[in-house]
Amino acid sequence: MVEAAITVEGVSKSYRLGRGGSARGAISQALKRLFPSGGSDDDDSLLWALRDVSFQVRAGEVVGVIGRNGAGKSTLLKILSRITAPSAGSAKIRGRVSSLLEVGTGFHPELTGRENVYMNGSILGLSRPEIDQRFDEIVDFSGVERFLDTPLKRYSSGMQVRLAFSVAAHLDPEVLIVDEVLAVGDARFQQRCIGRMRAASDLGRTVLLVSHNMQAVSTLAHRCLVLDAGRVVADAAPREAISTYLQRHATRRGIHEAEPSPDSPRITRVEVITSEPDCVQRNGTALTVEFEVSTPAAVSGAALSFQICDEYDRPVIHLWTFDSERPWCRSGGTFRARCEIPKLRLYMGQYALNVHLSEGSGGRKFETLEGVCPFEVVMLGHPREFEWRPHTCLYLEDCQWSVDG
Repeated sequence: MVEAAITVEGVSKSYRLGRGGSARGAISQALKRLFPSGGSDDDDSLLWALRDVSFQVRAGEVVGVIGRNGAGKSTLLKILSRITAPSAGSAKIRGRVSSLLEVGTGFHPELTGRENVYMNGSILGLSRPEIDQRFDEIVDFSGVERFLDTPLKRYSSGMQVRLAFSVAAHLDPEVLIVDEVLAVGDARFQQRCIGRMRAASDLGRTVLLVSHNMQAVSTLAHRCLVLDAGRVVADAAPREAISTYLQRHATRRGIHEAEPSPDSPRITRVEVITSEPDCVQRNGTALTVEFEVSTPAAVSGAALSFQICDEYDRPVIHLWTFDSERPWCRSGGTFRARCEIPKLRLYMGQYALNVHLSEGSGGRKFETLEGVCPFEVVMLGHPREFEWRPHTCLYLEDCQWSVDG
């Protein structure tokens, strides 16, 4: 049985709101201890960043931690990194830990990049010869060789995080803890970070990753924890955990609505029904678009069509239905249509609809809606040897390969 590299048992962390360090606050707390009211510990001055969090991470496992801002993710990593202590419970880690929690954390702004590399290595318990052995690889990965002897305070945030991640990942930690490194730096560096974390896992290292990049989490992590209001609400495979996260915080609705017109036919409702909550569509799964048309009188040869357009407003897909194919709008009233795409093959990216209502060929055009019902296509659940990158293509087709020789 593989040993647990990280064991968290009943961890809670509270912070006192307001001027807790003032004389008034100290007197108030002393009086409360002398004359307890008998109420619960959940008084209004306490903010619980974590409440009774428990989980284990096996050696060599990559675990993603996802949740909204304020869910307790960073607090959890600070407790694991021994930056702050829990108010209750325990957190144990087996092996040497390397943490990258915020831009510049653990670095001194007055020291140069070179000096910070050696300082961090020393903190991790490495000797100077051991750091010397890894130094060139660290610098090459970070891409800041030209600025090695420049004080860190003159680095951009991207340069700082590149150097910090490179140091954290190349000093052979048994446990690598990373908070939002994928939010800083260009796409190429983000892909290198993902590759480095995957390589660390292949070597038996343990990785705990906090990120809002669901695509990266889905392809990198073996499982995910979902935090909400300081509690673990899901501990599951990435696909299931991400769906839980999106479902709990769905805010976008892919719906366009309008009032009927007494004078002419009008599109009164368009709704995109995606495979995931929050207008997120998984590549290769069914996408449904529903329409409602209101007309005060019969329409001669009604035609309804829609285009799916990419983020540059380029039409990628065009679909339609005609009265000659499916009789409708042959009298006044409200009519509904539904179009299902069984296996949407659009590549990852942002999309929206253009919708058109008219008479048959050469007839009147009643209405055109542009850029309605925006949604996002993601590649969740489609792992591959190379990472998915935006703007690589617009469309993916099923195919079969054969190789001879």
